[in-house]
Amino acid sequence: MPNGALFTAAFLDKLQTWIGTHHSVYPHLPPQGVYFESLVERAFLLTGWPKDQVVLTNPNSPKADITVGGHRLSLKTETGNITRRQSISITKLCTTETGEWTSQTLINHALSHLSRYEGILMLRAIWEREYVIDYQLVEIPLSLLRRMEGCEALPVGRRQGRRSLGFDVVDEGQILFHIHFDGADGKCQLRGLRVDRCIMLAEWEQPVPSL
Repeated sequence: MPNGALFTAAFLDKLQTWIGTHHSVYPHLPPQGVYFESLVERAFLLTGWPKDQVVLTNPNSPKADITVGGHRLSLKTETGNITRRQSISITKLCTTETGEWTSQTLINHALSHLSRYEGILMLRAIWEREYVIDYQLVEIPLSLLRRMEGCEALPVGRRQGRRSLGFDVVDEGQILFHIHFDGADGKCQLRGLRVDRCIMLAEWEQPVPSL
């Protein structure tokens, strides 16, 4: 099933409406984690998907966050004050398991994680103006992230013990994104992913009251 059959105009409208409802309760807090997942679930249900076809995964599961009609999705948010309009960061694309801390092993693990779902839906909150949040709802193409295959992760930083590893993914001389395997906590992080290489599903303004 193509993601376009999931991210319909009706779904996007319902999700935007429910995010607005969220702000009526939490005026200055964009939805994150299980809150965002619940809003996505509700938006799918309200656009006609049967309840048994919209299944949320248990929190912290390594599997997809939600399955819709058998289509597995990962749900991400980027809502901090330093969110950049033109570039995406994911603080935990996945976590590495116990095993070899080598370039090939870590990249293979990240690619294996990506194979667990068919799409990534991300909500982004941009805080550039007073009393308004600029929201972006973005689909991140998995084909873009899979371009890490064949790259080599090199040691970075000066941490004692297990060193962090990192590398840029480049296309025609342009950096698409940076991958960082953190030696301290084992997280695979993505930095500087170009928004213009992703699919912009919706953009809107969310007014927020003064504190």
